[in-house]
Amino acid sequence: MTMRRLVAVWVGLFLAVVLPLVRQVPRALGESGGHGDGRVTISGELKRWHKVTLTLAGPFARERDESPNPFTDYDFTVEFRHESGEPVYRVPGYFAADGQAAETSAEAGNCWRAHLAPDKTGVWRYRVSFLKGKHAAIGGKGQPLAPYHGVSGQFTVAETDKTGRDFRAKGRLAYVGKHHLQFLGTGEFFLKAGADAPETFLAYADFDGTIATKKNVPLHKWEPHIRDWQPSDPSWKNGKGKGMIGALNYLASKGVNAFSFMPYNAGGDGDNVWPFVERNDKFHYDCSKLDQWGIVFDHATSLGLYLHFKLQEQEMDDNRLGEKANKKVVPESLDGGVLGPERKLYCRELIARFAHNLALNWNIGEENTQSAEEQRAMIQYIWEMDPYKHHIVIHTFPNWQDRVYSELLGDKSLLTGASLQNGWQEVHQRTLQWVQASAKAGRPWVVANDEQGPADLGVPPDPGYQGFDGVARSGPEDTGYTLHDIRKYTLWGNLMAGGAGVEYYFGYKLPQNDLTCEDYRSRDRSWDYCRIALEFFSRFNIPFWNMTNANALVGNEKNDNTRYCLAAPGEIYVVYLPTGGTCELDLSKASGTFSVRWYDPRRGGDLQEGSVKEVSAGKKVGLGRPPAEENEDWVILVRK
Repeated sequence: MTMRRLVAVWVGLFLAVVLPLVRQVPRALGESGGHGDGRVTISGELKRWHKVTLTLAGPFARERDESPNPFTDYDFTVEFRHESGEPVYRVPGYFAADGQAAETSAEAGNCWRAHLAPDKTGVWRYRVSFLKGKHAAIGGKGQPLAPYHGVSGQFTVAETDKTGRDFRAKGRLAYVGKHHLQFLGTGEFFLKAGADAPETFLAYADFDGTIATKKNVPLHKWEPHIRDWQPSDPSWKNGKGKGMIGALNYLASKGVNAFSFMPYNAGGDGDNVWPFVERNDKFHYDCSKLDQWGIVFDHATSLGLYLHFKLQEQEMDDNRLGEKANKKVVPESLDGGVLGPERKLYCRELIARFAHNLALNWNIGEENTQSAEEQRAMIQYIWEMDPYKHHIVIHTFPNWQDRVYSELLGDKSLLTGASLQNGWQEVHQRTLQWVQASAKAGRPWVVANDEQGPADLGVPPDPGYQGFDGVARSGPEDTGYTLHDIRKYTLWGNLMAGGAGVEYYFGYKLPQNDLTCEDYRSRDRSWDYCRIALEFFSRFNIPFWNMTNANALVGNEKNDNTRYCLAAPGEIYVVYLPTGGTCELDLSKASGTFSVRWYDPRRGGDLQEGSVKEVSAGKKVGLGRPPAEENEDWVILVRK
């Protein structure tokens, strides 16, 4: 027998005998496994507010499959219902490859997942809906797929055992029709302070499938923060992730509570982050990369760090490029700006994978230039898809705020807040504008200042960091500004306008900027000032959620930066003096006696006595002099 005939015989035997046997093996997991049998596994800490994961052994698929596409052509949704009948959550699920993709980098498998963050103890019942059909996941028609559709069961949830900063000790952060978000577990209200930069936070060398496309924007390694990683912290693939996890540990250690990032920036300033298997493939998602993102986000939740999802940026949010909105085909934009299949799938995948986290917002775009109709459609879709109804905001150019926000106020949209970009010295006035306008429209917005201009400077590094002199200047003749100005007019400017807090942007001309930052310690002192501000409101039980700006009571009818007042009239008044000195407070419409105490926004600590310890209402009263350093900024607490 010739060698050619021998090879042919062996090939025939393989095709006739061996291959059919391989196809018959119904493996539960793995790259070459068969279809799952519909079994459900419940995992995680089965406790209130914790992440509970339902994994279904479903149809075998590969990330890059086209027919059916596992992301578009299977509608996997799980209904979770508490034994009392309420609440009921319809949670979108997702294709999870082999169920261990963060470690294995698997691209195929038969694991399908949905995450619940239960808000009640007791028995929870689940029922799986699994439909198959062209674009079934994003509005197309689908047919029930056996044996997966209709699978049901139950599990029991105990009380949380978490304490301190961990959001699982506080519950989900929710919009409740006020200017501040509220934790549904404890009832406390939330003020944020944290990092807006780098926008390329997720462009991390330790994530699968993450590459740099621009020489001047390398991938992050977060090496300065490796020392902040602890042995009890998560990592993946034999120690990857320590730098990023350490960076979040550092932020939490400084007492701040928020950070932001873009899950998609192809075509933007960084052009190095996308959730897809390839930059230009918007219908196939990278399971291992997204699982690794999930490890980071879950850790952030345990640290008490709010997740600010910036879903897109101006360079690729639509086909109207630039601040002048010139029409141009932008291949990276999702459906050219409209709510089409690309945009629906993108929102669905992020919600399915990450909405169980307790404290977050969906920001529909940085410097967004979509039309009002496109914005409303995207906001509506997110609201309907997200079972937890997380906070939804939008960011736009400073000179676009009037045109963008005015079309979304009140019942014009389901938007719940604004993410403001303004010059550092304009924060108070612009925050106040949208707090008041949204209240007047009947749907109070949660208004944060999340980017401080000018764009080339933002919040400067600490004096002495990498030789920086501490003064942010646009040119040699510019007198500039310092981190102290940021504290006075950005941080306290927002809070005293009734705002929800700040995130700090790092300008592109300064060390550790918005694209390349690797070291959050570059703003170490600014984080201290943030912590001190947050501690004032929490430590001294300031009911900021029931207080409104009242600058007129301290003689500032123009709402300029001379002095600010936040008040629950007749009960409590907080006065901020950016340049120290003293002022009068109009208590003519109040009655009774009020104590006067001073708080140091530079050092924090206890309340202190100034030259006036007590005042009687019914007239304008002088608040006296501060305890020391009369020319520095001070907070005055006037309380019945």
